Amino acid sequence: MKGIEFVLPEEIEKRSFEIIGQELKERGIRLNPAEESVTKRVIHTSADFEYADTLCYSENAVEIAKKLIRDGADIVTDTNMARAGINKKILGTFGGTVRCFMAEEDVAAKARERGLTRAAVSMERAAGLLKPSVFAVGNAPTALIALYEMMKKGMFKPAFIIGVPVGFVNVEAAKELFLYSDVPYIINRGRKGGSNVAAAICNAILYSMV
Repeated sequence: MKGIEFVLPEEIEKRSFEIIGQELKERGIRLNPAEESVTKRVIHTSADFEYADTLCYSENAVEIAKKLIRDGADIVTDTNMARAGINKKILGTFGGTVRCFMAEEDVAAKARERGLTRAAVSMERAAGLLKPSVFAVGNAPTALIALYEMMKKGMFKPAFIIGVPVGFVNVEAAKELFLYSDVPYIINRGRKGGSNVAAAICNAILYSMV
């Protein structure tokens, strides 16, 4: 068939990353080597080259995230979709697990009682974990807002933020909160993001550790 390239299944991802690298070069985009694997995997997941411009990294963000994972940190997500997409086998070799409290009955009950979103209450639940966690938020800006409010009140400080919620209401403002904090982060400016992007960032970090 015209225009169809035959590629073996095991070669598809490799070929995809070659195409991404070539297109970045053609666009005159040169990525920071320390961040390159993360940005490329997000582009691979989304087929959207805008992430090369909008993904923001705090200083030494990728190395800090790696150290947290090596030390046994968990990853906390705001959706079970992101949880499903993160490579739990690799994370488990370092003693970590992927957690999502969104579907917990008591989280839903407390959210209704207090007039809050489940995402906000699930972040409060995660703040009670007895170990550092990487927070990977791909859907709910209220999750980022809740984490920021707890931090400002001196109740809890997240070890690392992956802030890539998608949407139109409070999304951009919620991301901006952590851009000027002292919490290490990987954040995508603007409206774009999603659970798949949050999982892609986590996986890019995990794959680079094996």
